[in-house]
Amino acid sequence: MAIRTEFFPRIALSGALVAAVALAAAAHAQDAQAPTPPAEDPQMQGEAPLSVDPGPRFVPESFAGLSDRLSPAVVNITTTTTIAEADDSLRPMIPPGSPFEDFFRDFGDPRRQQQRSNALGSGFIVSPDGFIVTNNHVIDSADEISIELFHGDDLEARVIGRDARTDIALLKVDSDQPLPFVEFGDSDAAHVGDWVLAIGNPLGQGFSVSAGIVSARNRMLQGSYDDFIQTDAAINRGNSGGPLFDMNGKVIGVNTAILSPNGGSIGIGFAMSSAVVSRVVDQLRDFGETRRGWLGVRIQNVDEDMAEAMGLPAARGAVVTDVPEGPALAGGIKSGDVILKFGDADVEDTRQLVRTVADTEIGKTVDVVVFRGGKEETLKVEVGLLEDATAAATPDNAKPDAAAPADQAILGMTVAVLDDQLRRQFSLPGDVTGLIVTGVEDSADAFTKGVREGDIIAEVGQEPVASPKEMQARIDAAEQAGRNSILLLVRRDGQPRFVAINLTN
Repeated sequence: MAIRTEFFPRIALSGALVAAVALAAAAHAQDAQAPTPPAEDPQMQGEAPLSVDPGPRFVPESFAGLSDRLSPAVVNITTTTTIAEADDSLRPMIPPGSPFEDFFRDFGDPRRQQQRSNALGSGFIVSPDGFIVTNNHVIDSADEISIELFHGDDLEARVIGRDARTDIALLKVDSDQPLPFVEFGDSDAAHVGDWVLAIGNPLGQGFSVSAGIVSARNRMLQGSYDDFIQTDAAINRGNSGGPLFDMNGKVIGVNTAILSPNGGSIGIGFAMSSAVVSRVVDQLRDFGETRRGWLGVRIQNVDEDMAEAMGLPAARGAVVTDVPEGPALAGGIKSGDVILKFGDADVEDTRQLVRTVADTEIGKTVDVVVFRGGKEETLKVEVGLLEDATAAATPDNAKPDAAAPADQAILGMTVAVLDDQLRRQFSLPGDVTGLIVTGVEDSADAFTKGVREGDIIAEVGQEPVASPKEMQARIDAAEQAGRNSILLLVRRDGQPRFVAINLTN
């Protein structure tokens, strides 16, 4: 049975599972009340065993107090969407060339009947004047949004802003009286094993509370800006957009997705962390949209082979594969640079760099430390505003060596100079330069690293190549320098990535 990530799909409840969880919880509470046996003297053992209790335990007797205090700030969300449905019974017979063709083009097709579709979700109030946070997918494409307060009042809501990248939306309702609200907490302070409380509207059953623990942190599901808290608190369809509280009553996450083989909760739920959500909400409230920092580079993680090929002391940072028009290009960043530090933050990988840049003030000039040519350099880059579309970078043009053979076997790959016939064969535009891979041996390291027929090798050893002779010369130079691997810039469908190929095989 395949496991899939669900954004709160249909639910199948299991009475046996509920009973098992209840028995396990009772057993856990009984264990927690039992006195902790004295540990042996750590000095007698050489070090303290893991079973030694480092301090007092906190096992809540009840969540009733928190539930009573927090529930009034949680809302049920109902959306209505108008959809069209074809009705073939109303289809008129219109002969070709009939003047009625113009009528149906101008006034629409009567076969399309308007229908209404309803969806349910949750949300929470974050200010007394009626700002409400929920998931974007809860209100996406909605024509009408209705908010049901805890005590039963219904209010009409309007969308202030939405962010598809983090699946967060900000709504606003108008009320004659100040509304009860909750505040964001520090999700970075949450530890695996901490108690959490989820409140929402599962399956349209009305306000419901479930408890669990933080199962894991820093989960990534589908986006560059993901920072999910994993929890075993029961969340299901309808909980989407609802809050995940810590024991201080602060929101540390927005319940967004579950992992399930059957569409129901199996104790693997995900809430977008408040560290991400609070920034998004502030920007949506202030600007009606997100305003993320933009560096303007394509990047990938540095693995051990790449680090060795580039002379990096450790596999860390983000290697730049392309520099389209943008802030990075203006600041002097080049393809092949490894970004090690952005401002005051050390860069461990691409995910960290993306989030650090996104959280940086627009227009701020930042010191960027890059590793280039065997040494570190510091560049100054003015952070821009993120744009959805990025221009494709064009590699340096290089003249092929006419005396070199048309193709050659190198490192288990057959590479060839691009000509008109190969461009037609592989549907390549005229501005693509480099060597084309026309074959790869299954046993070659290049095959293991994902290089395939039709790929373009644009750079070898971080220098442009236009002939097999140039490629072989770069490989020879790397071997003479004592390198065990060499870095290739490989393009496929216009997308670049670096690949470190082993030279010792």
